[in-house]
Amino acid sequence: MSTEIRNQGDGYVEFWREYHLCTLTTVRPDGSPHVVPVGVTVDADAGIARVITRKSSKKVANILAAQPGQARVAVCQVDGGRWATLEGTAEVRTHPDVVNDAVARYGNRYGRTPAPDPERVVIQITIERAMGHVDAPKSRAVKVAD
Repeated sequence: MSTEIRNQGDGYVEFWREYHLCTLTTVRPDGSPHVVPVGVTVDADAGIARVITRKSSKKVANILAAQPGQARVAVCQVDGGRWATLEGTAEVRTHPDVVNDAVARYGNRYGRTPAPDPERVVIQITIERAMGHVDAPKSRAVKVAD
């Protein structure tokens, strides 16, 4: 297990297994942040997070525009007072076995497998820093009056 993730406590990895929409932040060539909603899967033992996307996306272009091994990214999820952020270096993976594995992991976390897409690639993040606060109570859905 990644030391960074393990240092966060027992509930940290479990929080990354719950169903939550996340954000991915990449850096544009001009240095400004590009933040988009994504689904993220985390392999704590390997110290890797994965995002499936299309190869034509801006997030992929931002990663490819960086020097090899220097595409800095962050993924974050929030649930009420609970939050977790993983920072690291990203690479775009295209091998069919890697893509299929990432799609299966996505299906396990989010309860649905996306339709096949020949343009699909994987953003693979080597986790270098983990931070957050996951010990707060889980959020409760707010009922909206009609």
